[in-house]
Amino acid sequence: MWQLLRRELKALWQDPWQLALISYIPLLGVLALWWLFSAGVPRQLPVAVVDLDNSQLSRMLLRQLDASPSITPVDYQSLFDAKAAMQSSNAYAIVLLPRGLSRELITSNQPTIDIRYNGQYLLVGKLLSSQIQLALASGLKQKGLLKQLSHGVPMGQAKINLNLIETQLTPIYNASTNYLQFLLPPVLLAIVQILAMLVFANALNRELRLNTLAQWFSLGAYRVIVAKLLLFMPLLLLHGLVIFTLLYEYLGLPLAGDYWQLLLAQGVMLLAVWLIVLSIFFALQESARVISFCTALFAPAFAFMGVTYPAKEMPLLAQWWREIMPSSHYIDTHLAVASHDQSYSDVAAQLGSYWGFLLLLPVLALLIRRTGMQLSQTGMQLSQTGMQLSQTGMKVSQTGKGEVS
Repeated sequence: MWQLLRRELKALWQDPWQLALISYIPLLGVLALWWLFSAGVPRQLPVAVVDLDNSQLSRMLLRQLDASPSITPVDYQSLFDAKAAMQSSNAYAIVLLPRGLSRELITSNQPTIDIRYNGQYLLVGKLLSSQIQLALASGLKQKGLLKQLSHGVPMGQAKINLNLIETQLTPIYNASTNYLQFLLPPVLLAIVQILAMLVFANALNRELRLNTLAQWFSLGAYRVIVAKLLLFMPLLLLHGLVIFTLLYEYLGLPLAGDYWQLLLAQGVMLLAVWLIVLSIFFALQESARVISFCTALFAPAFAFMGVTYPAKEMPLLAQWWREIMPSSHYIDTHLAVASHDQSYSDVAAQLGSYWGFLLLLPVLALLIRRTGMQLSQTGMQLSQTGMQLSQTGMKVSQTGKGEVS
């Protein structure tokens, strides 16, 4: 096995792209993402405001919007201009204050304030939707309170009339609604999975590029597979350890459990990725197609984790796709460990969700056997061709001797 590990180390040293994948490229990606999410909470997002009422009430509502740290209101003269701004990403939402807003409220009617946001920006859209509604509701409640007081309603009763039931929402696991805590771990996880896929696929494709597949099988197909795994698994787990140290030690994100539990779960996830890549490699046996197929499979991993969109609300086909994504199984363990301080026995029980990937083992064994038989037949054909060429050479030599004599 040591000779096989030396073979893999030599191959790694002679491959600059593979060296980059396991060294500085992941670190640069982690630092770039940390810088991207370092603000924690989006602030001063431009919101297009169309004020058709132009009254004291509408101007007060604009001040309420401007007071929100997440909103920067930008005045537009028409809804057409506001739509153009949102389509060009100059604004992320639109607030249309209708003409006659103040008059309708005074006459106890129910005017409609049109709020639109760009749903393509999932988190930004949800944030603006809630913040705009809170800001407008606060302003309208002040107007309603003044109206009731002007009709002689006592202050206490007026507040009760406006708020029959007071609610207080306190996020348990992300009290500050910090997007760094919410998004960075799953995004980094998706990158680790793609990185593992590329590293494993490149290690396998190298055998095709250098035409050493026959040598691989002569050394023992399963032994070489184990040698590749023993080389790259610790390197990828080391990247995971660096990420957990950055998140939970340096950045100080809350972690209820132990990040060694997360490292254990990540190791199982990498084994599942390894099985998938091996199966695709032996099924296709063509470098470009292997990379393309693996990329198409693993690239949308973040969308299927159920972090930004509830997994149970996904279409049935998307839920099936989610089940074949190793990162989707890992993220459930990650969230449970980070938020609920699960024990190692609970983590082990959750790792049982990977059982479906074991079904790839007999399929992989059949694919490896088929490849070995193909290589054996090719070797026999080459041997027969060589013997025929040798016999032809002998006949030519004998004919030449006869002509000379």
